[in-house]
Amino acid sequence: MTLNLGVIVIVSLVALLIGLSKGGMGAVLGVLATPLLSQVMPVANAISLALPLLLVGDAFALWLYWNKWEWRYIRLLMPAAIAGIIAGTLLLTVLDDVTMRRVLALFTLGFVVYKVWGEKHIGTRYTPHDWHGAVAGGASGFGSALANVGGPPFTAYMLLQNLSPIVFVGTTTLFFAIMNALKLGLFAVVDAADIPGLAARNLFNLSPLVEAWWVLPIIPAGVWLGRYLVRRIDKLSFERVTLVVLVIVALVLLFVPPR
Repeated sequence: MTLNLGVIVIVSLVALLIGLSKGGMGAVLGVLATPLLSQVMPVANAISLALPLLLVGDAFALWLYWNKWEWRYIRLLMPAAIAGIIAGTLLLTVLDDVTMRRVLALFTLGFVVYKVWGEKHIGTRYTPHDWHGAVAGGASGFGSALANVGGPPFTAYMLLQNLSPIVFVGTTTLFFAIMNALKLGLFAVVDAADIPGLAARNLFNLSPLVEAWWVLPIIPAGVWLGRYLVRRIDKLSFERVTLVVLVIVALVLLFVPPR
C-alpha cells in the first residue's frame, strides 16, 4: 500500500467510521469500511485491512457493553453463521477483483434497500422460530465474510425479538466480535492451505495493517465520540446522509475500473 494523501484520508476516515459504529452510531457506518478502502486498494486488501480494524473496534465495544448480551441468540445464530463464513470465504478465493467489486457493490446496495425499505416493513406480529435464527445467522456470516456487510440479516432478525436497547447492542457487539475473530482465523487457514483450483487471494495479509498502524488510535477515539454523539445529534438525518454516501460508493464500485 503506497501512502499518499488520498490513502491517508480514506484509511483515517474508515477508522473513525468503525469507531463511531462500534460506539453506537449504527451499523451503516461499519458497512462503509470495505467499499471506501476498495477505492484506494484492491478489494482483497481492503477486506484484509478492514477486518483487524473492526476487531480493534470490537474490543472497545465489548468493554463498553460487557455482559449486556443474551447468550441464547449467540448459541442459536452462531453455528449457521460459521457455515456462512466458510462459504463466503471460499467464494472470495475464486473471484477476480472486478467481480469482487461488483459483488461488494451489490451487497452495499442491498444494505441500502434494507435500511430504506426493510426496516419499515418488519411486521409487528411475529412468531419466532429457531430456523429464522439459523437463516439470519447463515446470511450474516456469508455477507460478513464476503464483504464485511453481515449486519442487515442479523439486525432484521434481532429487531423482531423485542429486546431492550442495551441487550440488543450488547448481543450485536458479542456476535460480530466472535464472527470477526473467526473470519481472521479462517482467512489465515485458507491462505496457508494449498487448495487446488482456488486462486490465492492473500486474505490473511497483515502488511496493510502494519503500514497503517498509525490509524489505530483513531478507533477508540471514534468509539468514545460515537457514544457521546449518539445522544446529542439527529441520528435519522445522519443515517440518511450516510446512505447517500453508500449509494455513491456502490456506483463507483460498479462503474469505475479498479486501480
